[in-house]
Amino acid sequence: MYIVPEAAIAGLMTREDAFRAVEAVFASMARGTARNFPVIREAIGHADALYGFKSGFDRESLALGLKSGGFWPGNAARGLTNHQSSILLFDADTGQIKAVIGGNLLTALRTAAASAVSIRHLARADAEVIGMIGAGHQAPFQLRAALEQRRFRRVLGWNRDASKLAKLAAVAEEFGLPFKAASPDRLGAESDVIVTILSSFAPVLTAAQVRPGTHLACMGTDTSGKQEVGADLVAAATLFTDEVAQAVTIGECQHAVAQGLVAADDITPLGQVIEGRHPGRRSADEITLFDGTGVGLQDIAIAAKTLENAIRQKVVVEV
Repeated sequence: MYIVPEAAIAGLMTREDAFRAVEAVFASMARGTARNFPVIREAIGHADALYGFKSGFDRESLALGLKSGGFWPGNAARGLTNHQSSILLFDADTGQIKAVIGGNLLTALRTAAASAVSIRHLARADAEVIGMIGAGHQAPFQLRAALEQRRFRRVLGWNRDASKLAKLAAVAEEFGLPFKAASPDRLGAESDVIVTILSSFAPVLTAAQVRPGTHLACMGTDTSGKQEVGADLVAAATLFTDEVAQAVTIGECQHAVAQGLVAADDITPLGQVIEGRHPGRRSADEITLFDGTGVGLQDIAIAAKTLENAIRQKVVVEV
C-alpha cells in the first residue's frame, strides 16, 4: 500500500484539481452512481473532541474509502490544527487497503472547493461583493477558492474576534482587492455572495439582513445543534446541498426542518444543477443557499487525485 504524508499534500493538490474533483462528485451523486454511507460523528468525552467517520463509493471511478478524524478544540494551543483527519482508500475489487493519506489540508481544500462549486453554478453572474462570516483556519481557503469564481471587486468580513480578520485581508490583497471589516448588518446588506464558515450554535444572519439576489454558501454546520444562519433565512431561500439526508439532520437546514418551515423535498442536490436537471438560479432577485455539510465522497475523490499525483511525482512511501 501507499502512504502520502500530510507534509507532502501541499505540493500535490491544487485548487483547480480540488474544484474539478468535487464538482465531478456532485455530478456522480446526482446520476446515482456514487453513494455516501451514514456518517458517524460523536463527542468522545475527552479533550472536548468530536470524532467520526465519513465514507462512500463511486462506481464510475471505483473510488472507495473513508475519512477518519474530527475536531480537537485544544489543538491550537499545542501548535496543531484543530481539525485532524486521515483518509484511507481501498481497492474496490479486493477490499485491500490501497493508501493512507494525510487529510488535514485536503479537508480544507475540498470544503473550499464545495462552496466554490456552488458559487460557480448559483451566484449571479454580475456578483461584485463577497462577504465572509468567520475568519478561522478554514476561512482563507474558502475565500481564495470563492474569489476565482466571479469578478469580485470588494471583500467584506466579520468575525467574533476581529483580530483574525487580518488573514482575510491578506487573501484579498493577494487578489488585488480591498477588504473591510463589517457588521453582519452591513455585510448582509452589501454582499452579493456570502460564505459562512463558523463553529456556531446560534445564527449570525437572519432573512432581514440579506438582500434579494444573494447567494449563500453555509459551510460550517456539520453537527446536530450547530447553526450559522436563521431558520427564517433558510426558509426564504431556494435550497441546494451536497447530501439531502445530511442537510436535514446535521446541516444548516436542520433547524428549519425541525420547525416545519421546509421539508427534505424542498432541498435540491447541487449535482442536479451541474447535470442540467435543475435550472439552479431562476431570477436575479432569488436568494440561493448551499448547505455544505461535507460528504465522504468529496474526501475520497480528492484523496484519489492526490494519490495519482503522488505516484506520478514519485513522492509516495510504498510499504
